Amino acid sequence: MISPASGAAVRVAHLEVPGARLRYEVGGAGPVLLLIPGAAADAAAFTGIAPRLRDRFTVVAYDPRGTCRSPQLGPPRDITVQVQADDAHRLLTELGHGQATVLGSSAGAVTGLELVARHPEQVRCLIAHEPPVTQLLPDAAQHRAGAAELQALHRDEGGGAALARFLADNGLDAGANSSTAGPQATADPEGEATHARFLNNLDVFFAHVIEPLNRYRPDISALRRASTRLVVAAGTESIGQLPYRAALVLADALMVPLTELPGDHRGFVNQPEPFARALDRLL
Repeated sequence: MISPASGAAVRVAHLEVPGARLRYEVGGAGPVLLLIPGAAADAAAFTGIAPRLRDRFTVVAYDPRGTCRSPQLGPPRDITVQVQADDAHRLLTELGHGQATVLGSSAGAVTGLELVARHPEQVRCLIAHEPPVTQLLPDAAQHRAGAAELQALHRDEGGGAALARFLADNGLDAGANSSTAGPQATADPEGEATHARFLNNLDVFFAHVIEPLNRYRPDISALRRASTRLVVAAGTESIGQLPYRAALVLADALMVPLTELPGDHRGFVNQPEPFARALDRLL
């Protein structure tokens, strides 16, 4: 049984990268395990599983550029997958512990794919959990159009309306108590702060992230040439949802099996203990 490493020290640091200042957290001992969150989330998304992995890994979780704690510097601009991957590359270079294992969730999994395509020498194993690589799907043009519509909806009606549409488009439950709708407000001050940051991060996500994300097509040839072990994963409770379908198509393109992990699109949040156990078996 994997148990939380209570009392383990976690260090918070910052890294200057071109056009942004990244906030990241480091704790544990052993080879690096880099955790990359998706959408409007930040390092707090991995609060449930990180302590359960620090006895085996130096666990590093960071806030992607454009989120509240890793702001862009200068005027707002689109954040491409290539820029996100360069940030991850620079962070791994800064850490300097040799090859890392990378777990990316959702948009973070897409960042991981581009990181491996560009810098396979840095990544021993990539676990790409439900990457929304919509350009591999038969209805790719529809998803590109949908991203533009979400941008317009966000501009005209705000983040709440855009989030509801986004969840519906992805086949996720948009209800107030949905486990897939991002961190929920709680009585816990830390949970309240995480929820507030998520809501604030939606503005950058819909204005500057979703359109570049939806037009991204992974370099399948480069990924297949890479020495990196590639694990494409999806939640056991996500069958039929868009991220699951995209993961299935990606696994087929890479000629690897689809690996199912406990829970849904946010299984590492809602089922941290079984998710961490399954991850431990994979690694």
